[in-house]
Amino acid sequence: MHKPQSASETPAHGGQPDEAAGWPAVSVIMPVRDEERHLADAVARVLSQDYPGEMEVVLAIAPSRDRTAQIAADLAAGDTRIRLVDNPAGKTPAGLNAAIGEARHGIVVRVDGHGLLSEGYIRSAVEVLEKTGAANVGGIMHAEGTTDFERAVACAYGSTLGLGGGRFHVGGPEGPADTVYLGVFRRDVLERLGGYDEHFVRAQDWELNYRIRADGESVWFTPHLTVTYRPRPTLRALAKQFLRTGQWRREVVRKYPDTASVRYLAPPVVLIASAVGTLAGLAAMFGAPGWLSLGWLAPGGYAAGALAASVAIGRGLPVRARCWLPAVLMTVHLSWGAGFLTGPARSRSAGG
Repeated sequence: MHKPQSASETPAHGGQPDEAAGWPAVSVIMPVRDEERHLADAVARVLSQDYPGEMEVVLAIAPSRDRTAQIAADLAAGDTRIRLVDNPAGKTPAGLNAAIGEARHGIVVRVDGHGLLSEGYIRSAVEVLEKTGAANVGGIMHAEGTTDFERAVACAYGSTLGLGGGRFHVGGPEGPADTVYLGVFRRDVLERLGGYDEHFVRAQDWELNYRIRADGESVWFTPHLTVTYRPRPTLRALAKQFLRTGQWRREVVRKYPDTASVRYLAPPVVLIASAVGTLAGLAAMFGAPGWLSLGWLAPGGYAAGALAASVAIGRGLPVRARCWLPAVLMTVHLSWGAGFLTGPARSRSAGG
């Protein structure tokens, strides 16, 4: 892996050189909403990167129910590298596009308001962009909890039995990928493709990476890049998150049918089988033919499977976290499945 060109050379793929160090200047963009708990730490981790070139941080501020806006303003007042832009729509893709529009440099680094970059993340990502010629480079979403419940969620995130085994969750070999977590982009590609599709309230990363690949560019995964992710703190919040994730992944499949896969279809199939089996079992209890009681095998088998999976992947967790794990797995699977079956409300109302 070699160092990017010197300042006297034309920077690769639209990056603008920093004349002192010869590294392309980068813009870190962060859409933030209700991030009072994590924003200061996330920004501090960006600013502490050992990147030799020029760097700026653009925070797209959505209407929040907490002190996010004030914290962002204080951060900007304390460091000239930080700039703010409004995101009145409040949606993540709108915030990302607003930040890209405000950004000044040729390499764009996406970070979330609750994400913590690993040491050397930006430097390594720029080197990989240079080496591979990819349009987007990213790595692993390293979920890390601070409570026993969050540790159980983090365990589910990092297991093939939890989220299905995507490389950006569980790791894998470096190389071309369908998608990566967050991403470090060549800005010229983002502009050519029109940025993020603001229709996709969720799954906008996956949808953008699909268009990048369809345009003949490559998306590159490397396990050496990690971002610490803070999981949802309650079962209710987790269920809401995965309901919406399933809804918008359904929308991706509706728009791009070739993206459907067994991994996406498994949760809705499990949900349907469990629901039908439960109804059959209840019917048998209230006078329907006795063979319908076999329906209990579907929900019972799934629950037993979730328990067995929890035992298999939960080794090393604290006792309370291991106790949470079966409920976490079932919440992730069934909420995602319900969302996939229903799709997003705006698509349903539009006939999609």
